[in-house]
Amino acid sequence: MNATTYRDYSRARIGFFFGLTGWQLAAVTTGVLPALWEVSLGEWASAAAWLAAWVVMTLLVITPVRGRSSTGWMLAATTHALGAVAGWSRFTSHAATGAGVAAGTPDLPGVLATCTVHDAPPTGPLARRVALVQHHASRTWAVTAAVVHPGIGLSEPGQRDLQGAGLSGLLDAARATELVDEIQLMVRTVPEDGAERDAWVSRHRPPGAPTVARRVNEELQAALSFAAVRTESFVSVLVPEARLGKAAREAGGGIEGRAQVLLGVLAEIEAHLRSGLGMSEVTWLTSPELAVACRTGFAPGDRAGIIDALTRHGAADVPWALAGPSGADAAARHYSHDAWNSITATVLLPVRGALMGSLAPVLVPGAGERRSVLVAYPITAARAASRQTASSEWSADMADGLRSRARMRQSARSAHESARVRDLDHKLARGHALVRAYALVSVTAPKTARIAEHGRRLDASIRAAGFAPLRMDLSQDAAFAAATIPLGVSLTRGRA
Repeated sequence: MNATTYRDYSRARIGFFFGLTGWQLAAVTTGVLPALWEVSLGEWASAAAWLAAWVVMTLLVITPVRGRSSTGWMLAATTHALGAVAGWSRFTSHAATGAGVAAGTPDLPGVLATCTVHDAPPTGPLARRVALVQHHASRTWAVTAAVVHPGIGLSEPGQRDLQGAGLSGLLDAARATELVDEIQLMVRTVPEDGAERDAWVSRHRPPGAPTVARRVNEELQAALSFAAVRTESFVSVLVPEARLGKAAREAGGGIEGRAQVLLGVLAEIEAHLRSGLGMSEVTWLTSPELAVACRTGFAPGDRAGIIDALTRHGAADVPWALAGPSGADAAARHYSHDAWNSITATVLLPVRGALMGSLAPVLVPGAGERRSVLVAYPITAARAASRQTASSEWSADMADGLRSRARMRQSARSAHESARVRDLDHKLARGHALVRAYALVSVTAPKTARIAEHGRRLDASIRAAGFAPLRMDLSQDAAFAAATIPLGVSLTRGRA
């Protein structure tokens, strides 16, 4: 296997009893006890009723429906309906209601509502104050960098292998710090609006330019801008408060102590981004820059106005109080924010493996839409990784033993998953990190367009890339925030 093909993944849990996990086996076994008790008493009618109820309960527990169990779907649908009736899923900003709020206080919807942005002490020759995002609900800290990568479309196979090994080295180094919990790579693409070129032309075009040359230039600009795509790339580093607190106390405590520890970690991450992954530019965002990235995430059409203000006045600061949408509403299958609708889906990895760069077709936006892809790498601590691997190996061995006793043939998929689980233990012994990677893809379109059609095109592009789409129904707001807003929202961490 080469470094450009990722196939070292398996199911998070392998059922040790004919595919059933521990809680599923306990629920099925407990549910049949009343029926057996009625049979022992000779109450056949009551036993039949209990048996029918047990069959329904078993189907709800063990039958997966689009990535969730039937019970999980019922709970999610009930919670979503209650939130819609109570108005919890709707968001209205303080600015839209006329309520006063400090300009530096984030006013964001959903999972971003509890985040706070702090400024680190000035560092570097330019005395930049890196923005530290504190998520109070999940008790994590996040730092985001805007990166520039030359791409791998024209690179040789050897260079791709080096960059694949560089990504593995980055994740291993992040685990070695014993602080980093997750690394996220985000790419946003949108049709080119020509804002920078218009500003450049207005500054450099002479007043007496020939009319024919001006007309030809404008026609070329219109044709090329229609086919051009603008790309923004971000890297976010997540550190949980449980790991950061102890190191911060040794550095003096408070925000400054945490900033000192985080800046040290960022220096290590940046070294791997520039060397192993070949990033040509890595710029850790300040609070105003992060606010602009947040605002353009919610409203892609605002970027042209921000560039125009930057050209005319030399500054285009977006206050955090206005960085979010004026209104947002989370529907069952899409997310509505200001004049835009978004649909987010997760990407199911194929059994044969994922080739480096295979998600590139997903990033090609259609007319008037914006695409965003997030690839997240949650890193498991060394002790927890060893414990999970040992549990998975035990489950695989138990399942193989039960099949051999029952003289059941093992399917090829089951044998493949068991082999991957056993091979993972050898890789952990060699010092590699245990990563449960996941990917999200989001499409954003104006409300004047049918968002269902854009969602269908998104699913088609995911399938064309060799993956299987799975719509993030009933959780579109959290999925959109994770896939599009570079504030370090993680879907693997619940509320603390």
